[in-house]
Parts: sequence; structure tokens; C-alpha cells
Amino acid sequence: MNTEASLPAEPGRTLRIVLLGLAVLTLASALFALRRPLMMSAPVCAAGRWHGCFDTFNGVVLMTLVALPLAVLVAWGLALRRRAAGAERAWRMSLAEVGMVHGTVPFLWMTMMPGAAPGVAPRRVSLVPLGDLVTMGAGGIVGNLLVFASLGFFAPVRWAALSSVPRVLALGAACSVLVEIAQYALWLDRVSSVDDVLVNATGAALAALASRRWWRTTARTGSDRPRPAPAPAG
Repeated sequence: MNTEASLPAEPGRTLRIVLLGLAVLTLASALFALRRPLMMSAPVCAAGRWHGCFDTFNGVVLMTLVALPLAVLVAWGLALRRRAAGAERAWRMSLAEVGMVHGTVPFLWMTMMPGAAPGVAPRRVSLVPLGDLVTMGAGGIVGNLLVFASLGFFAPVRWAALSSVPRVLALGAACSVLVEIAQYALWLDRVSSVDDVLVNATGAALAALASRRWWRTTARTGSDRPRPAPAPAG
């Protein structure tokens, strides 16, 4: 038995276990810190009432966590379907697709929630870079970093064309610009700010750096294209 061949894989396996443990610990700590506001929204969401659940940040976060097992099941079903079709990297592609959606849609929902006087208060635009960062506060900055973090983390894993931090940065900026335009056009009583675009794009780029080791390195794989037909004999 060749034991030397399995030795290089041990550090990588240990690192994955450590990272997984840190992720679980971080999630558990966040849930512990948010347990009171989330539990305040639980009765309203359980009753199926829109007001107090889907129009509040706490309610959206709670429903995102509740829907997490369903997202895992969807990823599992997609992976099984791809594996049955002979696709490569079935699990990685499926998890990336579901992760992008599940991790981005709730934040988009929260950014499109109207303010106190939608359709009444004057539309507000801030085009001075770094002018709004002070008023955002730590919570606002962290929230803006997370808006497209899932997109930045999973997009280059799913598509080789996005396997570049500048490209993910541009993607995050473009998506953020669309959100700011939508907030202005729909008159939601929210500030359409260039700083939101800068922080959103930065969050996407940082998340892309975090997933760099899982980026696809080939332009097309067997999972993206049909397998070539065998050459005729003779």
C-alpha cells in the first residue's frame, strides 16, 4: 500500500475541516446574537402575515434561515440530475447555483423595502464618493458588503468566464447600479448612493477572493458541453 500518495491530501482535508468548523461556529454565534429579534418575528411569520414578517429585516432573515433546508434539497436534486447525465463537478455547480440565489435574493428584497414615505418624500441621490460611509455606520457597511457577497463567492465557481476578481467586481458594481436605479425609479424613499455601489462591489470582490481555490480553471468542462461521439472504427 502506497501511503505517501495520501499524505499531501491530509493538510488540505484538515484545512477544510477547520474552515467548516469556523463557518458553523460563526453561524451559531450570529444566530445566538440575533435570537431575540428573530424570535419576535417568528409568530408573525408562522401566521403567514405579510406585515411584520416579509416587510421587516428580521422577518426576511428568519425566513431565509427556515428555507435553508429546502435550498439544500434543491441543490441535492440538481446534483443528482447532473450526475445521472454524466456531468462533471455536479455538486459544485449545483451548490453554486443554489447558493447564489439563496444568498442574494433576501438581501435584494431588503434593499427594495420602501422607507417611511414612499412616493411622497423627494427622491434622493448621492453621487459624492465616500460621502455616505459615515452615516451608514458599522451595521450599514457590513450589510452592504453582504448584499452581493453570495454572488461574488459562487459566480466564479459556477462560470469560468467570471474567474477573475476584477470581473466579479464589475459584476457586483453593475448589479448594484441596477438596484440603485430601481430604488430611484420606484420612488421607495431610499437614497440612491454611489457609496452603496462601491461597498456592494467590494463585498462581491472580497467574497470572490474567499472562494478562489474553488474557481473553475477550464473554459468548458464535460459538464458544460456534450461528450464527443466515438470515432467510427476503421
